[in-house]
Amino acid sequence: MNASHKKLSLTLLISLLSTTSFATTGYFMHGYGVKAQGSAGTSIAQFQDALTIANNPAGLSWNGSRVDVGATVFSPDRSAQISGNQMPQGYPNANGSYDGNGRKYFVLPEVALNHQINDQVALGLAIYGNGGMNTGYKNNPFAAFGNSGTAGVDLTQVFISPAVSWKYAENQSVGIATNILYQRFEAKGITAFAGYSADGSNLSNRGKDSATGIGARIGWAGNFFDDRLTLGANYSSKINADRFEKYQGLFAEQGDFDVPESYGIGVAVKVTPKLTLAADVQRINYSDVKAVGNRFDVAQLKQGHAFGTDQGPGFGWEDINVYKLGVSYQAHPKLTLRAGYSHNDQPIPSSEAFLNILAPGVIQDHLSVGATYHIDQHQELSVAYTHALEDEVTGRISPAFGGGESKLKMSQDILGVSYGYKF
Repeated sequence: MNASHKKLSLTLLISLLSTTSFATTGYFMHGYGVKAQGSAGTSIAQFQDALTIANNPAGLSWNGSRVDVGATVFSPDRSAQISGNQMPQGYPNANGSYDGNGRKYFVLPEVALNHQINDQVALGLAIYGNGGMNTGYKNNPFAAFGNSGTAGVDLTQVFISPAVSWKYAENQSVGIATNILYQRFEAKGITAFAGYSADGSNLSNRGKDSATGIGARIGWAGNFFDDRLTLGANYSSKINADRFEKYQGLFAEQGDFDVPESYGIGVAVKVTPKLTLAADVQRINYSDVKAVGNRFDVAQLKQGHAFGTDQGPGFGWEDINVYKLGVSYQAHPKLTLRAGYSHNDQPIPSSEAFLNILAPGVIQDHLSVGATYHIDQHQELSVAYTHALEDEVTGRISPAFGGGESKLKMSQDILGVSYGYKF
């Protein structure tokens, strides 16, 4: 393949990855790689394929040379309800139920490569979706406040991650991946809130805008007690991305929308030669990104902290911990079965429910099952299904917007399929 063909292939892949994903631990994915998805995302101490780059790059040292290609279909069900709203006489109220499923299905491809240079060094490359958020309300929940047309947001984050792993001891390795970020965003249906913005012309309905940034993920892995115990740890830095210039009147800090830092630890225990139990604990610091973490405070708006300013409103998301449990069982030399459960803290407090009608990332619990069929010594086919259980958040609406309550609700079905080839 010549250079022009490689560039075209990469461009097409990024384009496919940029067709919105819809993540579930806030707006991060619950698991990176189809095998990890099958055990609820447990992956910090389980290195099952080249997508370990997205979880713990130190795992490249334990996988051998291979390539993995997959796709995941997301089907989220998101909705909102407003009740008890009382606008001044002569104005309509916002009461009603609102379906946010302007689009019902999303496909997110992934590709990763691991090349074992020698017994100590492995090089890899992964291209995958970090996460995203999408809503599309044909019946605008904010119409009573002067807005018209379809309302919603569309956020996609894609990572291109070259990585290297070094096995510095017989049973331990470290790895580092560069996270090259490409993200895209669009907001619709909130133009009437321009009076609350420092730049009302760049608040809503400006089409798609993109931004880039760069960060790093580092990891450590160790195998102990004749490979019966595996430990892992990872850390992903905050990514200070370029600004969304078309939405500098919406996001705090003049359109700045960074990727928050995250970190975690994991353990995998081989209970028997066929049965492995795994657990991960992860931390995502959403509050450190002002566009996401700043509160929507009407009093602050009146004091000059408008949308788009340094202390302007955000979605009020809080930092979360994510807890994952997974099991894998070698049912047959050609068949591995997986299952798992994960739970995360609620990122959206009840006080922030009104603005988060645009981004109802309220899911907390996931149930997953999966399997890998080993076609031959080189090829394998994996599948995973996850149901993100329905969750909801209800909160009061400020009297400045007529009072009452807003309720957010979301659930999701996720199906992933991947193909792996071992060299």
